[in-house]
Amino acid sequence: MASQLFGKVVWLGAWGQGPTTLKETPGGTVPIAPERLAVHGPWVVPPLPEGAPHIKPLDEDAAHFLIRQVHAHPHEVTIYAAGPLTNIALALAIDPHFAELTRGIAIMGGSLNPQTDDPEFATSPHHEFNFWFDPEAAHITLRAHWPRIDLTTVDVSIKAPFTQAMLDAIAKSPNPAAQYIAKYSQNRYYLWDELTACAWLDPKIITKERMLYMDVDLSHGPTYGDTLVWTGDLKPVTDLQLVHAQTDLDLDRFTKLFIDLMSGPTVH
Repeated sequence: MASQLFGKVVWLGAWGQGPTTLKETPGGTVPIAPERLAVHGPWVVPPLPEGAPHIKPLDEDAAHFLIRQVHAHPHEVTIYAAGPLTNIALALAIDPHFAELTRGIAIMGGSLNPQTDDPEFATSPHHEFNFWFDPEAAHITLRAHWPRIDLTTVDVSIKAPFTQAMLDAIAKSPNPAAQYIAKYSQNRYYLWDELTACAWLDPKIITKERMLYMDVDLSHGPTYGDTLVWTGDLKPVTDLQLVHAQTDLDLDRFTKLFIDLMSGPTVH
């Protein structure tokens, strides 16, 4: 119904989308529309080509695990959030002091004004999957009192594609993680979450950021879940938090770190 009212959603994540490949154009690197797969329910785990994992999940849910670890290591834990922010918002609802007890949070999410020919973002520059998937959770998370918020935006993520050259370099390693990527990787897309992690490990990867106050549109219309931003002199008089919104990177530095990490031995 929503797609009939507001237009089709380009990215459905695990729910109904096949592998994506990148194409070089005069305007930059853009994804080729993937094949649509049969849509399955949220509780269905389709067969994996590499087989099902053998490690069993914990009985503890993610929100309580996060709270327990932060209380066990106050002011030492940085939260890495590379997907929809549902579990982070649940942890904040359960423990109002959760955010304050961390060192901060690194989020992949939000979109400011990406410069791209990719129609997913060129026509909807404030739309991003992780915020859109659970706008209320993103709203709660962005308004919490973290010591620091680092945000890897669409603007910087689309400058970090996963190229065939990177895959070929990783495939030369005999280590298990590298061979897993070489054998099962079908996606030549942007390295959203990987960039978030690498920028957390090596902040010098990020060469440009904007200091902005940020929130999410919660109106139930076509802009539901869109990123909202203000500068300090224009922000509303509400309890908004300052965000380090990343907009540019040292691509060579990131590429080297990513290849090194994916090629290296498993850390025990």
